[in-house]
Formats: sequence, C-alpha cells, structure tokens
Amino acid sequence: MQKLGKVYFVGAGPGDPELLTVKAKRLLETASCVIYPGSLLNPEIIKGIRATLFDSSKMALEELVDLMEQHVKKGEDVVRLVSGDPSIYSAIQEQMEELKSRGIPYEVIPGVSSAMAGAAIMAVELTVPEISEAVILLRFKGNTGGLTKEEIKRIASLRATMVFFLSTSLVKPLKETLLETLPGDTPIAVLHKITWPDGQVFLGKLSELDLIIERNSIKRTALIYVGEALKAIKEPFGKRSKLYGNKKHEAR
Repeated sequence: MQKLGKVYFVGAGPGDPELLTVKAKRLLETASCVIYPGSLLNPEIIKGIRATLFDSSKMALEELVDLMEQHVKKGEDVVRLVSGDPSIYSAIQEQMEELKSRGIPYEVIPGVSSAMAGAAIMAVELTVPEISEAVILLRFKGNTGGLTKEEIKRIASLRATMVFFLSTSLVKPLKETLLETLPGDTPIAVLHKITWPDGQVFLGKLSELDLIIERNSIKRTALIYVGEALKAIKEPFGKRSKLYGNKKHEAR
C-alpha cells in the first residue's frame, strides 16, 4: 500500500523571503507540490523552487483539496503557502476540515505575521504599560465577515492598539465608526506591502485615514494600525517599565 504524503500549511511571512522560518524554507525545498496564493505572495519566495507550482487564486475549495489529495495519495508532500501566519485570516480552517474528512494528514507551520512585521518596520512597541495594554487583530464587517460597528466601538474604548486586516476598501465607514469613540488626532499608520521591496509606510491621524488610503491608491495587501502606542514613533513617552531593576522577572 502506498504510503501517504502530507499537506503542510506554511506561513510565508509578510513578504521578505529572509523572514521565512527555517522549517518553511526546508519544506519548500523538499515538497513535490507547492500551492501559493497568487498576487498575495512575493514571487521571490517561490523563485527557483523545483516543486510543481499551482496558483490557488482562482481555485474553488473542492478543486484545491482534490489537488492536494492527488499528490498526497502518491506519497508526495504538499506545501500550501499562505501569506503571513496561518492562524490569522488565512481561510485554512475549511481546507483542514475537508482534508480531515478525507483522511488526509496535515500540519500547520507558523509564519511571521504581517502585523508584527509592520511594528518592526515602524520600530514601535504595540504594548506600552498604562498606554496600550493589548493588541487586537480585527477586520471591519464586509461581505465575507468581520466585526459590526457596535463591536468595533466597544473595542475602540479599550486601552489597546488595533490592527485592521482586510479593511482598506471599507475605510470611510471604518473611520466614521472609530470617530464615534476616539478623538480625531488618534495616531494611525497605514502599511502597504509590508517588507516587500516596494512597501510603504504612511503615518497620520484618524481624521485623515481615508484620505491617506485614497491619495495613495491603496486597495489591498495593507494593514491599518490605530492607537496611542503609535505616538512613540515621533516622540518618546519618557516612561520606564518595572521590568528592569533589582527584582527578578517574576511576571515573566
């Protein structure tokens, strides 16, 4: 009986090939089949790969899983690349459920989230004691899901840094919703194509969020950061945490 291969859902990171994990790189080099998410992926990540490549951007779920099954049943490993980290807005849940129903083995390999990579590019800490005590990854309600206006307003009332995925096409209602809770001068950042060679960073305030996105023709592959922690990009808070000193790191 033919030994089954395996499907690996691999986080490709935000775009820079050097941010691939060691395990992700090894799997890309050894897999027989690599399925990648079309224009959402920096083509440099799959450049020179010897595996058979398939663009999933126009595939239906059943077609995608059928392809995985064909290779796995031949004893071949399949890499299903997803941008960023597989646990965040990657739409792999339905793929895993379908694979499980067919008895096909799979594994999830984490990647660098674009939300964290964006913070690194801005050289900012998203959690600052007494200023931002949480980081919340979310999306505004659109055709394929997301939080309602009332839910967004409740979250905006917290001392947190919000990072919006998949929300640039809804920027006007998003801005209006946030302004019902937050002042217009709340710091924001729009990061387009994070870590890509042509990536861009735009800083501003909440009241001009829609103008920033429209003037720069940003339609996709962008994140929106909102919160007081972003003030540190331009001026220091002058605060010291209680982490450093004579006490042991008991809170860690």
